[in-house]
Amino acid sequence: MLYIALKMLLEDKTKYLGIITGIALASLIMIQQPGILLSMLTHIYGVVSDVGLPDIWVMDPKVEMIDDSKPMLDTQLYRVRGVQGVDWAVPFYKGGQKALLAGGETVNIQLLGLDDATMIGGPAVMVQGSLEDLRQPDAVILDENSANGRMAGGPGGPGHDLAPIRVGDTFEVNEKTARVVGIAKASQAFDSRPTLYTTYTRAKNYALSERKMLTFILVKAKTDEPAPDVARRITRDTGLAAYTADEFKQKSLDNFLRHSNILVNFGFVVLIGFVVGAAVTGQLFYNFTMENLRYFGVFKAMGASDRLVIGMVLLQAALVGSVGFGIGAGASAAFAMSTKGSGGPSLLLNWQLLAGCGAAVFVMVLGAACISLRKVLTLEPGVVLKG
Repeated sequence: MLYIALKMLLEDKTKYLGIITGIALASLIMIQQPGILLSMLTHIYGVVSDVGLPDIWVMDPKVEMIDDSKPMLDTQLYRVRGVQGVDWAVPFYKGGQKALLAGGETVNIQLLGLDDATMIGGPAVMVQGSLEDLRQPDAVILDENSANGRMAGGPGGPGHDLAPIRVGDTFEVNEKTARVVGIAKASQAFDSRPTLYTTYTRAKNYALSERKMLTFILVKAKTDEPAPDVARRITRDTGLAAYTADEFKQKSLDNFLRHSNILVNFGFVVLIGFVVGAAVTGQLFYNFTMENLRYFGVFKAMGASDRLVIGMVLLQAALVGSVGFGIGAGASAAFAMSTKGSGGPSLLLNWQLLAGCGAAVFVMVLGAACISLRKVLTLEPGVVLKG
């Protein structure tokens, strides 16, 4: 009987393709939109993720997130180094500046200043050049996406494509020369600003003259000291705010979500996708059941139990749900692969997202099946046979 149920479904190719198309489109929306949102949210604390060596980030107590810059005096660095449990502490500059390209275009950039001695805070993966090259005069390292995109300029050849920035090219940062000595892979900033790495001393020189220039202090706890305990100790002894890397990521994310309606906007799109998918799936599945109602009547007249009939309908629903979800998930994965590493919007997939979408599709097809079952279970075989 279950084989007959599958044959009933697959023989009606129009309804079958219509149902799985509706489920696939709904799955695509429900996976793609949260996936893009997750990718965007990781860019909020991308700098913290890229700087993986320090255990603790120290900052002004009023700082709410990574982009909330409230510089401190350089003397705070020595106070942090004197706290028990601190293995080492280095300065780190992060600020927004303006770059003047060779073609005359002005671009807002994210400038990161690394400790002159250790270069802690620099990019982990270099595409061209070396981190040590930052010791050269006027040296900077640029992220790969920006070198090929936002910072590219000038006719580059046939078709006048933009020529990407390469090692040796120069531009200006606040009327001071910056010479590219390396290209690195780095997380894209949330606002898509190019990321520029240089030494801490040079970053202060590029920045506008201010009394306070120390944005963050990067700290490594001793091996026998838990990082959270050292962070609390730094806060107690210096009056500065100190968070572990994970705590700072979460704090930045919470602050952004608290002051943004991005969750509402993306959630509304996902809800629309679910509602439309459920409506289309429910309508088509119901019409399919109604067109085959006479067969269910014959099965019941032949002695098929309600349990068997329920199993037939649920099997049909499970098949269209699995196929539709698989197509939607596969299309989302293909989109994620095509946008991976690009400078534009990307899609982040994880098992939690796929499991959540799968559960939503399960609810969708189960609802469609229940609507159809209500008619099938109340069907009187005699009425069908007389008809």
